[in-house]
Amino acid sequence: MKNREKLRVITQTAMFTAVMAVLAQLALPMPSQVPLTLQTFGIALCARLGGRRLGLPALLIYLLAGASGMPVFSGFRGGFGILLGHTGGFLWGFIPLALCCTVQPRRKGMAVLMGGIGLCCCHAFGILQYCAVTDMDVLQAFFMMSAPYLAKDAISLYAAYPAAHAIHRAVQVAGIKL
Repeated sequence: MKNREKLRVITQTAMFTAVMAVLAQLALPMPSQVPLTLQTFGIALCARLGGRRLGLPALLIYLLAGASGMPVFSGFRGGFGILLGHTGGFLWGFIPLALCCTVQPRRKGMAVLMGGIGLCCCHAFGILQYCAVTDMDVLQAFFMMSAPYLAKDAISLYAAYPAAHAIHRAVQVAGIKL
């Protein structure tokens, strides 16, 4: 890989990481203490645009930055404790979500299905960690920590597909390689 190519990869990965961090800050507080954010949209968008080569590393950098204390998680929070806390399971769940969203099928329906599988994994991680941290049963945790967010997350996944497609086309027209 030539230096110019390395610089492009580093720059695009950093931009995807920044997009995730910014969208995490667009948050509405909720009674469950899990804010309503655009993180799901940001992760799906960056994973679809960058694929496994750029999108997935950007997510891992985002998680490492947050774990190291950088205020990239919602509410400008950071620290490893958040990954181990009551909302940390959703953050860990972003990994399978991103993996599923990096799949580049030819048909939109398959992309949405893969995103849905990733979203189910993300919510399962979130519910299970919440149960472990709070000693709440799975059904209660589902209705408190997952159900209120499912519609928003499903819409986010669905919206990320055409947004990524539009951005990809605009980038191609501009002569920029993704």
